[in-house]
Amino acid sequence: MYQSSLLANQEVQSNERFTLQNGKMLKATLGQASGMREFYARKGAMVAYQGGVNFDAQYQGWGSHIARHFTGEGLNLMKVSGSGTVFLANQAQDIHVLDLTGDGFTVDGNNVLAFETQLRWDIVRIDSQVQVAGAGGYNIELTGNGKVAVTTTGAPLVMRVTPNNYYFADADAVIAWSSSLQVSMQAAVTSSSVWRPRGNTGESWQMQFSGEGLVVVQPAELMPPYDSLAGTDLAGRFGLGQGGMQGNNFFGGMGR
Repeated sequence: MYQSSLLANQEVQSNERFTLQNGKMLKATLGQASGMREFYARKGAMVAYQGGVNFDAQYQGWGSHIARHFTGEGLNLMKVSGSGTVFLANQAQDIHVLDLTGDGFTVDGNNVLAFETQLRWDIVRIDSQVQVAGAGGYNIELTGNGKVAVTTTGAPLVMRVTPNNYYFADADAVIAWSSSLQVSMQAAVTSSSVWRPRGNTGESWQMQFSGEGLVVVQPAELMPPYDSLAGTDLAGRFGLGQGGMQGNNFFGGMGR
């Protein structure tokens, strides 16, 4: 038999519904052994599977229509069902499995890898009159009891928010927060410099959190690929959305 560190990466033996095959890959077990018959996953995230597994790539929950209304994009979920084992990954990002026990958790839609169908989910957004690139085209609020797998680019920071202080984070780095928190968006620079990528300071839009809960921040600021957007309008290139600065009141709070 071949002797190699590569071939030592055999399948993790587990009947858990969601378990880490490694830090970059999720193993989801369907069928009698785990008690899970179906789950939702990021469309296109399957890298391998075994057994009688079905992938409904045309699945569109009602939330997709809300997401499209807000952002012009559909909710990129597929329904996975059957009996077998499914391996999921996304661009070799780090994967974290959370057990939700009733409290709401809001995750950037781009960072949701998979979640159990018994979790209730809804599309939410930060209440603002313009769209800000990097603040999350849409966010998924998950509530109930079940597992969810979340991706991050690098090992994240988890900030514990308390009512005794003010907490801020770069909108391009925040990927999740407790739904009980009050969230607002604000410009970190003057309105004229917002038109330039990140203004003069390198930090254009901040999220402010208040209340009590957790905020997850990844060590990567996901800026739009300006050079690849040649030919688009300037507002779109610099993260201001289709409305540009029109009607900008520097944002209010999120009502959730």
